[in-house]
Amino acid sequence: MASRLWAVRAASYLRISLRNRGFATVIKDLKYADSHEWVKVDGNSATIGITDHAQDHLGDVVYVELPGEGAEVKQGASFGAVESVKATSDINSPISGKVVEVNAKLNDSPGLVNSSPYESGWIIKVEINNADELKSLMEPDQYSKFCEEEDAKH
Repeated sequence: MASRLWAVRAASYLRISLRNRGFATVIKDLKYADSHEWVKVDGNSATIGITDHAQDHLGDVVYVELPGEGAEVKQGASFGAVESVKATSDINSPISGKVVEVNAKLNDSPGLVNSSPYESGWIIKVEINNADELKSLMEPDQYSKFCEEEDAKH
């Protein structure tokens, strides 16, 4: 019982101390770029999207500019853009590779980036050129800390 009470107090404290900040979801099996994109690796293939933190800061997404299939993307370079009611932001690739699939659902339903950034709102799938590039990306706990520090600056 004492541990449950402690947990309730801790949760209550966290809600009070962080009430001005939304709780962005960070998924454990993903890698993260400091430009707020995520990558999920499956063998030599990688699915890329923007993070919950990024979509939260953007606001309602109204348009997603997608690259063509077969396009080459380079780690850290822009391959498209997300336009929201607040701003337009470049989408940078967290890894280099060849685009093998784009999420065509985003053409009709760009809001999937807001409602399901890690599942239905993915942006592209690429064939990975250099798996060593993954080493330069953040693990989930590092990315959470990075977001907290970034929010504290603003």
